[in-house]
Amino acid sequence: MKIKEIIQATKGKLIQGDEEKEIQEFCKDTRTIKKGDTYIGIKGENFDGNTLWKKAFESGAEAVIIQGIDFSKENLNKNQNIIEVKDTIQALADIATYKRISMGKNFKMVGVTGSVGKTSTKDIVANVISQKYKTLKTQGNNNNEIGLPFTMFNLKDQEAAVIEMGMNHFGEISKLTKIAKPTIAVITNIGTSHIGNLGSRENILKAKLEILEGMDKKVLVINNDNDLLHKYYMDNKDVEIHTYGIENDSEVKAEDIVLNENDSEFVCNIKGEKFKVKVPVGGIHFVYNAICAATVGMLMGLSKDQIKNGIETFELTKKRMDITELKNGVTIINDSYNASFESMQASLKYLQGLNSKRKIAVLGDMFELGEYSKKLHEKVGTEVAKNKIDILVCCGENAKYIVESAEKEGMKNENVHYFENREQVEKFVKDNWQSGDSILFKASNGMKFFNIVENLLK
Repeated sequence: MKIKEIIQATKGKLIQGDEEKEIQEFCKDTRTIKKGDTYIGIKGENFDGNTLWKKAFESGAEAVIIQGIDFSKENLNKNQNIIEVKDTIQALADIATYKRISMGKNFKMVGVTGSVGKTSTKDIVANVISQKYKTLKTQGNNNNEIGLPFTMFNLKDQEAAVIEMGMNHFGEISKLTKIAKPTIAVITNIGTSHIGNLGSRENILKAKLEILEGMDKKVLVINNDNDLLHKYYMDNKDVEIHTYGIENDSEVKAEDIVLNENDSEFVCNIKGEKFKVKVPVGGIHFVYNAICAATVGMLMGLSKDQIKNGIETFELTKKRMDITELKNGVTIINDSYNASFESMQASLKYLQGLNSKRKIAVLGDMFELGEYSKKLHEKVGTEVAKNKIDILVCCGENAKYIVESAEKEGMKNENVHYFENREQVEKFVKDNWQSGDSILFKASNGMKFFNIVENLLK
């Protein structure tokens, strides 16, 4: 991509430099700039990255894309390529859109969204379709207005991409889908994540369905066992909908499911064609992720062997059900990246199914639940008791409702522990763990439970 193409895409102004200069990589952090990168200044809530444009050049940047700097007052080096734009966040979207268009209409773009399971679904879908196509995928959970464009900047010679789209409010997925322009959209489920911002699960569905706005032909893959998605499927005739499920009749079904500690086995039934599959991660939610990937694979023309191989060789993003067995005989289940009621429910069910001496749940706050927060934390407490967890350890302002509810549901007081901070949690776990224990860590990312896990693994 040349500088003149960036100017064309962003309607920016070349303050100085060579418009024929070829741009290779983009970067938003001066600490990680490599020689030849183009630095984009991002104005955040606490800091304005545009002010670091000189440091970017000192660190080896070939060019900078900047807003809000009066360059007429600056002593400029004539070899510096400087592009000025009105809004760098909009410039990210403009450049990413330009990149997407340059890949052509036949490029296979899968957009993934949902209340929970986006990242693990994205990972397994990408692994499946990479059995046939050279595939780009979102790294980690870079699924917002900054992360998604940076993923798109890596589009080069791939034949397909799997892009994750996240949101907290109405209108956010609408922006992302218009950049990515998916050819297949996936909605994993409609739960309670961000219900505090959106007010109801029906509104969450509405916000997720914005993914269709960026599509020329509306092809949607849904979890047919989710109540709201099933209703949408039954009521909607304007969208080409493909279904996967376990309970409800669907195009792709998982049958004869066997849930083991570290994997799951099932018969994958794709429109009557059946074959056995082993998912290399435990938990029923990963069976759903696998049949979602099989549905996308079916739509993209993969053979059953390619689908099977893609499911059986996929690896999880770290911090998502990352299982480590320590030398002292304790198993740590690190699911500390994010949390909603539905993902808490799934993780507790997984913990309950393990063949462990003691099952210990270390749980923290779930964020962005607004007025529903107390009720949903109480529901988690009910799930803890229902799944017969041996020891409950909680930390966080709202996690006290988990404790209260678990005790109310019959959990013995001596098996329920509440702490004010992570350090106390870490000390309690270290002082009390025993060989044969399985310990689940689960909370919203802002609780930083991954710090506890990192210290325990040292």
